[in-house]
Formats: sequence, C-alpha cells, structure tokens
Amino acid sequence: MQKGIKKIGWAGAAALVVANMIGTGAFTTLGLQLEVLDYTWSILLLWTLGGVISLFGAFSYAELSTHLPRSGGEYHFLSKIIHPFVGYLSGWISLTVGFAAAIALAAMAVGAYLQEVLQWPSMAIALGILVTVATIHSFSIRRSRNFQVLFTILMVLLLLFFIISGFWLDSPVDALRWGNGWKEEVLQPAFAVSLIYVLYAYSGWNAAAYIVEEVGQPRVNIPRALVFGTLLVTVLYLLLQVVFLRQVSATALSGEVEVGQIVAEQMFGPLGGYWVSLAIAFFLVSSISAMIWVGPRVSRVMAEDYPLWRFLAYDNKKGIPVAAIWFQVAISTALIISGSFETVLVYSGFVLQLSTALTVASVFILRRRGLSGGFRSPGYPWFQIAFLIVSIWMMFFLLIDRPVESLLGMANLLLGGLTYWVNRRMGT
Repeated sequence: MQKGIKKIGWAGAAALVVANMIGTGAFTTLGLQLEVLDYTWSILLLWTLGGVISLFGAFSYAELSTHLPRSGGEYHFLSKIIHPFVGYLSGWISLTVGFAAAIALAAMAVGAYLQEVLQWPSMAIALGILVTVATIHSFSIRRSRNFQVLFTILMVLLLLFFIISGFWLDSPVDALRWGNGWKEEVLQPAFAVSLIYVLYAYSGWNAAAYIVEEVGQPRVNIPRALVFGTLLVTVLYLLLQVVFLRQVSATALSGEVEVGQIVAEQMFGPLGGYWVSLAIAFFLVSSISAMIWVGPRVSRVMAEDYPLWRFLAYDNKKGIPVAAIWFQVAISTALIISGSFETVLVYSGFVLQLSTALTVASVFILRRRGLSGGFRSPGYPWFQIAFLIVSIWMMFFLLIDRPVESLLGMANLLLGGLTYWVNRRMGT
C-alpha cells in the first residue's frame, strides 16, 4: 500500500463486513432446517449461536489485526504466529477457491434472478456484473468505499422493510411452534448439521481483517467494524427468521430453498416473488463487490512474499492491486463459464473452517508471547475455546456427512503444499 493513499474509516470497513455476511444463506437455509427440526426455539437458538460464535471470532480477529497490522487476514496471521507454511496454505485456499468460487456463485445467482427481468442470457448478466464491479474497484479506494457503503445501506434498508412488513402484516398460517420439545432437538446430530448451514450464512464476519492497511487508525477502527458489523447482521438475521416463521406454514417451507420468495408471495401477493428476486439480486451485487474488494488483498500480500505469485504485485498509481483483482476475476470467469465451481465451493468449506479455527487458536500463542498495545479480546480464553469447540464439532460432522468433499479439500491443501515447495525452490 503506497503512502498518502486516503484510507477508509470504521464505517466503510463495517459496511464491508455487513456486505460480506448478508447473502442468500439467510433466505434459503430455513427450509433445510425445518426438514429436521420442529420447534421454533431450536431454530432461533441456531441463529443466535451462529451470531454469538461469529462474534467470538470477530473479537479474536480484531486482536490479531491490531497486533499484526498488515492486510491478508489468515495468511498473514498464521504466517507470523505459527509458521509461513501454514499461512501459505491458508492463502492458497483464499487464492484458489475462497473468494473466486464464492464470487462466481453469487454472479451466476444474479444472472438467474435477472434473466427473466432483463431478457438476457444469465451467463451474460453474470459476466457483465462481474466485470462492472471489478472495474469500479480498480480506480480508487475512495470509490470502492463509496460504492460499498451505498450498496450496503440500501441492502440493510431493504432488509428492514421486509422485516417490518413481516411483523406488520397478519397471516392465516404460520410455522411457529413454541413447545418444550426443543430441549431434545438440540442434542440431536440434525441440530449440529443445521448449525453448519447457519454458520455458512454468517460467513464474512472477518472481512475487515483482510484490508487492515486500507483502514485508517486500525487499532480503533478494525475492532469497531468487526464487532458492529457482526452484531448488526445477527439482529437482522434473527428478526428475518421470525418473519419467515410467522408468515408461512412449516409444510410450505420445509425442504424449500426459495424461502424468501415463498414468504414474499404470501405477504405481498403474486408480484412478491418477482420483487424478492430483484432484491436478492441486489443483495448479491453488494456481496460480489465486497469479495472483489477483499479477495485480491490476500493474493497481493502473497505476491510480496513468494516469487511464484510476483506477477500479482502490480498496483496502479492509487495503490489499488489491479493485477490481483483481475486475476481473481479471471478465475471467477472461468468458473462461471465452466459451471464446475459448486463442487469446489462445497469441498472448500472444510478447509476454510480449519483455517479460521487455526487463526482463532493463534490468539493463545499471541498472548503467550506477551504482545501489547493493541485490542484485547474480551472473554479470553473462553470465547476462543467456545469457537474452537464449535469449529471442531462442525468439521467432524462435515467429514462424516460429506467425506468426499472434505477429502477433496484436503487434496487441494496438498496441491497448495506443492506450490509452496516450488516457491522455496525459486527462492523467497
């Protein structure tokens, strides 16, 4: 990052966190949960746990970011605290699938939602959105910030409108069931599997940690952004699930993916599904923007450290890592055209959770070294222990429930290890 570049404040960083977190997960996973869970308290506990665990992670990342103030997220933290090889593998996952696959998936979803509205091929829409957003982020940090803040504000306002309408309008049926049976449900494996889906919906709470060098006064603003963004999304998600449950019957929602569209049609009539499609597409544009902003910062930092990725080290005159941005766009474009990214996204889940868990665990090492002068996570060490317990629990069930994808994720790590060896041969 060049000196003299205007940096963003905590509001811009918080907008990035919110935009990374809010996606289709909040509008789709409830139907999967209702297939295996019956009681409302079980559902609300799931979403509360998801927010609390994400907040524990946000506290940990805030501490790491203020003690090790360099962009790159897990790649930088794990390289400095545990070992460069561990950090490199984390960066490899981000480089190959962590952001590019998620961007491709979101762009294709936008194409699917807008295809009937614009009467254009969905792939053309997806590629057009991808290139347009990447171009916006290639000119200046200020423009990236303004674009992201504007889209995030509008996204939150739309969510609030949906939530307020859901509490205001009455419904002849609902999926609310407040019995005591939830006490038995939370001990079942189905509850743990459902938590995996919920935590996927909360993913993105660590976004500001990837752009530390672009945030002014990071020791103050990074913790503010991570904590505020996570808390805001947690409240919105909880209210949104209550709206879904009080507007439509469990039978109508169970097993369905288009939960938002089903509820909107119940609330607003036949046109409701149409407008929700537009709204979800709008949410996804904001999410794509956030990931295009964040992802290249990881590969840009790797380019500074490893010769194999040196070609990604080019910044424009305004300090924007344009080479890394368009390299990520190229990977996302290939995934959109091939349509093969969904399997990659699934199998990356196991190793991405592993990387996050290792990063939170590194707080213990940081404390043991006695570093001071930055933010210190409240609730230490219990918040970190709780995060790790849930992470291990999740990875165990992922390995049992999706063994092929989990092992493919490990295979991708082996390939990353091979490229690390190549870098060592080239000289770092």
